[in-house]
Amino acid sequence: MPLATDLEALACDIAREAGELARSRRREGVAIAATKSHLADIVTEADREVEQLIRRRLGAERPGDGFLGEESGGERGSTDITWVVDPIDGTVNYAYGIPSYAVSIAAVAGDPDPAEWERLAAAVFNPASGELFHAARDGGAWLDGERLTVNAEAAPAGALVATGFGYRPETHAGDLARLARVIPIARDVRRIGAASLDLAFVAAGRLDAYFERGLQPWDHAAGGLLVTEAGGMLGVLPADDHGRALIIAAGPVLFEKIRTLAAD
Repeated sequence: MPLATDLEALACDIAREAGELARSRRREGVAIAATKSHLADIVTEADREVEQLIRRRLGAERPGDGFLGEESGGERGSTDITWVVDPIDGTVNYAYGIPSYAVSIAAVAGDPDPAEWERLAAAVFNPASGELFHAARDGGAWLDGERLTVNAEAAPAGALVATGFGYRPETHAGDLARLARVIPIARDVRRIGAASLDLAFVAAGRLDAYFERGLQPWDHAAGGLLVTEAGGMLGVLPADDHGRALIIAAGPVLFEKIRTLAAD
């Protein structure tokens, strides 16, 4: 699919540039600009600056495309392509100096809604490690030049699973109860703090599965394509009483087990 590979190349180029800006701003010191959904849900000045860079680059290269970004919102374009962007996924990690954050850029076709769109291209770049995960529809998922494959099934000791927790205190009990239901099939649990990296690690076989309620479209647009192009399954289950859909990513066998255990 030539269009998808062209979009992939552009996403990779911009993700690297944006990631270097984020890394340089981190060295200079982080300034908290605002909070979002909750006091613990922060946005830094770097988030805004990095998203502006991405939006500017995309506007110059593909002026007719739409845009959906975490910090600057959405705008429909005149083409069928929309770019879904998280400029710094894992902002709390970023603010604390934990080297698990990423620039996430995806190109999708159709309505910019996870229930409707078709993922075409993705890039997830971790500036701290220099790792670039990328994919194009029907072209596989890659870490630099190495093709990625999800783990077909968990090891005898159990699955290494990752999850996350929302910022709203009223949702924590449900999240912990969900984790308790999954733990019997897990060898251990990781809480990385950046959904795009969780999904990239599932694609790379570094994790067996990932699940979390409350992700936003920009959290999983790019990482979701990495998982499916690496042979895994990505599911979006119905929202809970707080309006939070459940995202599950894993190889096919483990996906069904997680879905049974994690669904409310």
